[in-house]
Amino acid sequence: MRIDLHTHSNVSDGTEDPDVLIASAAAAGLDAVALTDHDSTAGWDRAGAAATEHGITFVPGMEVSCRTDTGISVHVLSYLHDPAHVGLLDEIARSREARLTRAQRMVELMSADFPISWDLVQEHVTEGATVGRPHIADALIALGVVSTRSEAFERVLTARSPYWVSHYAPHPADAVALIRDAGGVPVFAHPSAFNRGAVVGGAVINEMIDAGLLGLEVEHRDNPEAARVELRRIARDNGLLVTGSSDYHGSGKPNLLGENVTSSETLEMIIGLATGTAVR
Repeated sequence: MRIDLHTHSNVSDGTEDPDVLIASAAAAGLDAVALTDHDSTAGWDRAGAAATEHGITFVPGMEVSCRTDTGISVHVLSYLHDPAHVGLLDEIARSREARLTRAQRMVELMSADFPISWDLVQEHVTEGATVGRPHIADALIALGVVSTRSEAFERVLTARSPYWVSHYAPHPADAVALIRDAGGVPVFAHPSAFNRGAVVGGAVINEMIDAGLLGLEVEHRDNPEAARVELRRIARDNGLLVTGSSDYHGSGKPNLLGENVTSSETLEMIIGLATGTAVR
């Protein structure tokens, strides 16, 4: 089986509708795919229905945006949690509101140097989507300031830019605990993505493990090969699952569906560990 457990639709920062993403996954020869939009499960029903239509397995998921006490961004993938769990819902609602306020402030700062406005950014946000920097990037592309999202992040939206604004997000260990409480399976997304900025060390990973972390996303294009060796060691020493994924965003990133995959045995273990919801 070919299984990709990390994809994004336009419910967050991907470019395809959830049903279109599933069709793309089927066309790419995938047997199972997870939809893991940022801080949202709004695409699950459309994706699940499309998966049934295309004859592939759909794994409901979400990517929870987190931040350490020192300001390092961490993402935790949640598989098969209860989407109605009050504690997790409250936390992601707080994060979504903080991201919205942060995006508005960043646009305000940028407007001094670029002809950008909040109205223009909103034109690039699907109704109900979690607003984030990728939507600002799309507005900058429309203005001709940059050519791609990647260029926007490197030139304008980086944490080193004068337009950077921080925002609230839960500590990764707290997010892991909430996911477990919601019956989900938490997996640390792209733990060694040095090209995105600072990454956490062993102390934070140990905190996450103590809180109930169950896996590491090792096979990911942003994890250098040397780091993958260390991640496999950490997984082996702590009894963690190892996953592989594309982190597909449609045309928003160069990542290709199925460029990294997860074994069928690991998916079966994820299913067996989850109590919040089921695959479709």
